[in-house]
Amino acid sequence: MSKRDLKKYLAGLTKEQLEEQFTTLYEKFSEVKTYYDFVFNPKEEKLIGVARAKIANEYFPVKSKRPKLRRSVAQKYIKHFITLGVDPIALADLMLFTIETAQRFSAKREMKYASFYKSIQTAYEQAVNYIIANGLAADYRVRVLAIAEEAKRQYWENQYEFERLGETIGFLED
Repeated sequence: MSKRDLKKYLAGLTKEQLEEQFTTLYEKFSEVKTYYDFVFNPKEEKLIGVARAKIANEYFPVKSKRPKLRRSVAQKYIKHFITLGVDPIALADLMLFTIETAQRFSAKREMKYASFYKSIQTAYEQAVNYIIANGLAADYRVRVLAIAEEAKRQYWENQYEFERLGETIGFLED
């Protein structure tokens, strides 16, 4: 069904029929419930706080001894927050927090997996592109530069990619 057909169908329904449809969607699909719960009661700070705690726990676990190092946990939250329409400033902060947490972990333990560095590079590229797209470059320039500098300081195998990304987008000075 196209969007146009949907609009036509909805225009033909009475107010009571529309209410019934929305109530059914709300009860049947958890995504709809999550969306409307967020729309009517955002509590962005709480959601971001929970996400930060879960992401930090991936690298510095509170209960278990071994870190899991799953960037997919952070990626899931980021994707979910983009879908919900969370404030870009809060989301950019979460994206950078994820990378900074991974760098704090790698500063304490040498990583032997190229996939770790590639994954963090992908997160960095996504964060920089998101920051630029939302006009937040001036607000986050210092943190973005610090991440690239930290990759260089830790001699990451892809440190030049971090530097190149910054130069390409205009964060790094010549």
